[in-house]
Amino acid sequence: MLILGLNAYHGDSSACIIADGKLLAAVEEERFTRIKHWAGFPEESVRYCLKTAGADIKDIDHIAVNRNPKANLMKKALFAFSKRPSLKTIADRLQNAVKIRDIRKVISGRFGVDNNKIRAKIHNVEHHIAHLASAFFVSPFDQAAVVSVDGFGDFVGTMWGAACDNNIEVKQRIFFPHSLGLFYLAFTQYLGFLNYGDEYKVMGMAACGNPEFMDELRQIVKSVKNGGFQLDLDYFLHHSKGVTMSWDDGAPSMGPVFSRKMEELLGPARISGAEIDGRHKNIAASLQKRYEEVFFEILNHVYKETRIPNLALAGGCAMNSLANGKIFANTPFKDVYIQPAAGDAGGSIGAAYYLWNRILGNKRSFTLTKPYLGPEYTTDEFKEVIKSHQPEINEALCSIKQYDDQSQLCRQVAMCISNDGVVGWFQGRMEWGPRALGNRSILADPRRRDMKDILNLKIKRRESFRPFAPSILREFVSEYFETDYDVPFMSMVFQIRRDKQGQIPAVTHIDGSGRLQTVDENSNPRYRRLIKTFYEITGVPMVLNTSFNENEPVVCTPEEALDCFLRTKMDALVLGDYVLSRKT
Repeated sequence: MLILGLNAYHGDSSACIIADGKLLAAVEEERFTRIKHWAGFPEESVRYCLKTAGADIKDIDHIAVNRNPKANLMKKALFAFSKRPSLKTIADRLQNAVKIRDIRKVISGRFGVDNNKIRAKIHNVEHHIAHLASAFFVSPFDQAAVVSVDGFGDFVGTMWGAACDNNIEVKQRIFFPHSLGLFYLAFTQYLGFLNYGDEYKVMGMAACGNPEFMDELRQIVKSVKNGGFQLDLDYFLHHSKGVTMSWDDGAPSMGPVFSRKMEELLGPARISGAEIDGRHKNIAASLQKRYEEVFFEILNHVYKETRIPNLALAGGCAMNSLANGKIFANTPFKDVYIQPAAGDAGGSIGAAYYLWNRILGNKRSFTLTKPYLGPEYTTDEFKEVIKSHQPEINEALCSIKQYDDQSQLCRQVAMCISNDGVVGWFQGRMEWGPRALGNRSILADPRRRDMKDILNLKIKRRESFRPFAPSILREFVSEYFETDYDVPFMSMVFQIRRDKQGQIPAVTHIDGSGRLQTVDENSNPRYRRLIKTFYEITGVPMVLNTSFNENEPVVCTPEEALDCFLRTKMDALVLGDYVLSRKT
């Protein structure tokens, strides 16, 4: 049985395909369109999934979509009656809902197949139920508390419940307009970061400030009993004037969410591109702290009600790795599972597995332990790309060498990194989710104090306060971090041990923390071998790992990797078994 899962007409559009319960492929549309967080119908992602499964669109048995326009209709109607949102807001929502309802028609048009030739049954899964399913049904847990915290989807901002075997029981929904995701978005905009998905920049900036605005932030979002919260809506626009949104075949965008009253309380909003001062950093620190306070109140209430020590977490806010790393210290939960695409992209997996496990009643048999679900390329394809770009490679004064021995390749690359080189590392299948986890990565030496500046000068050209992450051999975690937890998807930030911070300054954030990625033999053997070789040379069992891109989505194809290498100042590029090195 083939099931196609879709996150369509929403930010981070994506597709996945499962065959008899096994996840064969999953990918975000942005990797093909080269537009960050691309929103619309994920046509190229669907084509990739079908190709991986060796199938045609006519072979699909079921299509699951992580939106249900019919969900929470009464709540929507009561809100519309009481708040009377603008006609444009209503029109935008209706237009988007129509596209979701007409998925069969869209597929028919995109793939040139008559409607009656598409045998798949369409299933609409409520947005946050898909999030819960994406966290639990591919987790290693037999039972878990399940929590989804997001902006909003199908009129809900937060949902939690309990899951066991094939069942998810929803215990509580917190409805629009109250949303921790919108709370964080409003301040992201207020702080001058206006692109969709810029919240991670504010998380990085939070470590640079002091939480001096807690009284004000607690006024803006108030805690209520039973793990709930409410926004003081006077500080927001989304409930009254509505928010202009664009989700149709391009970069997603959202209009202003915060009101003028927020500026009256906290001072003028930062203009995009303006200097970041101490007040901005302190507001970011206060925002992160207040988010964490409310987040942990939710989780503690969920634990109190479920008494289950396992937590499966999803939604866009599950990408807040700062908060995630504090779950064990602030709640009774003992184990946490966060799949690598916890945000809206992951809804395609959630919808597909909710259908497979819950609606169709199939026994759970798949655990998502490896994130490598995207396209991969052959040695012949690498060779052809290099051959076709030989003039540009020659102009860049690059040598080319193919290695038959993996140990020799890893030693050559590890030596380059240990000698202050910056290396583009392109291997195997592309990662699922926003994090580069060792197959589409840029690697560097974590020991160099000035490596952040070097990377920003040579390649990344991003804000100086944003940290770079360490990829560390699993067996050394407790030696370097104040934890011994396994974090294969770079989803948690932990404190680096004080006596180690000076050894690895390039991956130690200003507050002494690091966003952890653990690497073992099972998850990624070649990447592990490279890190182990670097350890043998330097005595440090980790490398600095950042995404292989330059102000664009992570590279997908070898051609994109080579183009990024040539237009930046990387020292080496590894395409499978080929190493391209700039001559010094």
